[in-house]
Amino acid sequence: MKLVLNTPIHKAICVAYKRGSTIAGTSAGAAVMSKQMITGNQLLGDTTYFETFNKLWNNNIEFAEGLGLLSSVIIDQHFIVRSRYNRLLSALAKFPDYTCIGIDESTAIIVDQNKVTVTGEGQVVKLCCLKNLPIKKTNSLIKFQDAQLSIYTSGDSFKLK
Repeated sequence: MKLVLNTPIHKAICVAYKRGSTIAGTSAGAAVMSKQMITGNQLLGDTTYFETFNKLWNNNIEFAEGLGLLSSVIIDQHFIVRSRYNRLLSALAKFPDYTCIGIDESTAIIVDQNKVTVTGEGQVVKLCCLKNLPIKKTNSLIKFQDAQLSIYTSGDSFKLK
């Protein structure tokens, strides 16, 4: 993304997507579709890279700018096999108005307008807040309620906010 950001390539991808072109990506290529992209880096405590986070700390997750094709969606990849629930929960705490989507290996989502369709061998996890309630923090730990967790398999579809 660092090589593409704010270049003619970035602009061309965005224009093509807005005109209805299909833009595909796997792994980090899927995560880069979001406006806010999870880097995987923790900002607090032990900042050594791990596949998941060991605690749900407030402001522990680092984001980088993605392509911005999906403006209110955050995507994480290799989701179930690497147990990245704490990363996606941390992302939801940072952006409670977003839909957070975890895509497992050998699985993809197809986004058409605000409809998402799952395809592939694995599962897709969707996390979102049901109410626009502020995320509460106690002793730097995240806590919230009224979040929705849904799990989808190939052929299933759901709507984005």
